[in-house]
Amino acid sequence: MNPTIDLLRNHRSIRKYKEAALPEAHTEAIISSAQMASTSSNVQAYSIIGVTDPALKKELAQLAGNQAYVEQCGLFLVFCADLHKLKGATEQHGQTFHHNTESFIVATVDAALAAQNAAVAAESLGYGICYIGGIRNKPQEVCEALSLPELVYPVFGMCVGVPDQEPSYRPRLPMQAVYHQNAYNAEQVAQGIQQYDDTMYKYYQERTNGQTLTTWSKGIADKYAKPGRAHIMPFLKARGYRFE
Repeated sequence: MNPTIDLLRNHRSIRKYKEAALPEAHTEAIISSAQMASTSSNVQAYSIIGVTDPALKKELAQLAGNQAYVEQCGLFLVFCADLHKLKGATEQHGQTFHHNTESFIVATVDAALAAQNAAVAAESLGYGICYIGGIRNKPQEVCEALSLPELVYPVFGMCVGVPDQEPSYRPRLPMQAVYHQNAYNAEQVAQGIQQYDDTMYKYYQERTNGQTLTTWSKGIADKYAKPGRAHIMPFLKARGYRFE
């Protein structure tokens, strides 16, 4: 339809990078694009830590579950929800900073919106990206490594770099399982999942030469059979977040 839509539809997660640093101009373009993302009431409740130091990237790679591409990529970005700067701005005017669950959601969403802008900007420059949720495996250690103050937490990381692989496209759920007109249609979703299971069964079979024979819904069932990262709530409360 147009270059922007083509770019979005061609997204793939890249997990192998060439040893090449990003020019400063490209880094600035990516970050400035992130800054132009929508933000609730212009609070801009996020911060971005750019990591290029090899030793620090190696440490973060280990903390994220030994994901080597964190260490290999030219630039590793950590997107943080940041209420610390809002607290400082509030207290600058002699007022008490009140925050709650809504504030937490706003900061987390702001970080995610900025990150997606950054991802699109990076891909438009020819780079590959990969989101790293594993940064929340050991979030306190990540906070210490990055000197994050109270009321700041790492939402996720993002690898950015010159791709050294051409992975296949992973099919997405059919639109009927995602998009509803005027009201949620549970039957439509169930039908879409059934259709997607057939698609993903063939995808996994072809991708692994018959070694993996499973479906999307089975993967979801296995993933949510037990709680994931149960340490997050205590960690967030220790960071100063309030949920009320």
